Amino acid sequence: MDLSQPARLLSGAALILVPTIAFGGHFLLQILGGGHAQLGLNPLQKSLMRAGHAHAGVLVLLCLLAQLFIDALTFGAGLGWAVRLGFGLAPMLVSGGFFAAAAGRNIVRPGRAGLALIYAGALLLTLSTVTLGVALVRSA
Repeated sequence: MDLSQPARLLSGAALILVPTIAFGGHFLLQILGGGHAQLGLNPLQKSLMRAGHAHAGVLVLLCLLAQLFIDALTFGAGLGWAVRLGFGLAPMLVSGGFFAAAAGRNIVRPGRAGLALIYAGALLLTLSTVTLGVALVRSA
């Protein structure tokens, strides 16, 4: 199967992010195991970091899979790129939002900027997923 140039570009970028997810997982395991106590992270911050890590891994995999589906369909150039970029940006916005929401000392609730990133990424992911899903059903 030949991948289109846009699919190769976004898939390559997504794969380049995988080592950062792996490194983040290693760091998170150290924190959850009691390491890095000098950071003074509270349970809320640790939970937000876990969520950020998990969403990064899952959404990068979804981005990679979506590139194959998008290539199998006939989108207009603009819509195809918009859907591709939606799947590519969502992992960074959502997971980055969780990490941003955890920033600060002695926080008792997630930070607003982080929540805004999470919601922006979720909206982008929803639009991209529904657009791709409808296109797949219509092409069947």
